[in-house]
Amino acid sequence: MPELPEVETIKRELEEKLLNKKIIGVKVNNSKVIKEPAFSEFKKQIIGEKIKKIIRRGKLLVIELKKDKFLVIHLRITGWFKYGKIEEKARVIFELSGGQFLNYMDSRLLGQLSLRKEYKDLDFLKRLGPEIFHLTRKQFGKKLESRKGSIKALIMNQNFIAGVGNIYAQEALFLAKIDPRRTAKSLTAKEKDKLYEKLKAVLTEAIEYKGSSVDSYRNLKGQAGGMEKRLKVYGKRNQPCLICKKPLKKITIAGRGTCFCPNCQT
Repeated sequence: MPELPEVETIKRELEEKLLNKKIIGVKVNNSKVIKEPAFSEFKKQIIGEKIKKIIRRGKLLVIELKKDKFLVIHLRITGWFKYGKIEEKARVIFELSGGQFLNYMDSRLLGQLSLRKEYKDLDFLKRLGPEIFHLTRKQFGKKLESRKGSIKALIMNQNFIAGVGNIYAQEALFLAKIDPRRTAKSLTAKEKDKLYEKLKAVLTEAIEYKGSSVDSYRNLKGQAGGMEKRLKVYGKRNQPCLICKKPLKKITIAGRGTCFCPNCQT
């Protein structure tokens, strides 16, 4: 699933390509991805609207058309956009002023597009926690107090911190040298500070390299992100740890595969 860096990359590229362009046509090749309203009404309501603003909240994308009209996009696991010419495999194709097209690609039809009068009233957003970039070191440490679950599951919990998923949770914990199985409340003040720093650092680096294409994620040109080559532990079971050279181990935490170094992460 695209995490904060991937969605932020898409958001920035959409801003560059779409702002102030008008949607002059819509072709829906598979109505399953249209959550609301019905796809015929969806087309009627969106054609003729000008794109005013691109918003990201956690892993959610929002395209503002008017003060009371927003295109809300849940990319989920396999959703992504390709800009330029028409793509035959696109689920939804937006024709834009200027002769270009925005193609919504989604091989497994897991994403959703919704046209709403307001997006801030979505239950998902009401429950969403703050992003690590919006927390101070002290606030982050305070949030970890008395939490009994594993630290890895906690930082992946979108109601706790928005935007961090399986990839960057593993990477940040490795860089902070913290065993992902430990409870949040077991961390020392120094370890909390270290984790705070590494979460910010790895997300910042991933944004700089335009995300990780470990699944179907691509940028607007259809290109893979550059961060996958820089990952230290994700997807590297039995490979040597970059620090101690001992083999990395893979376990399951909260239903998700988790690679870590039992020797370096304590």
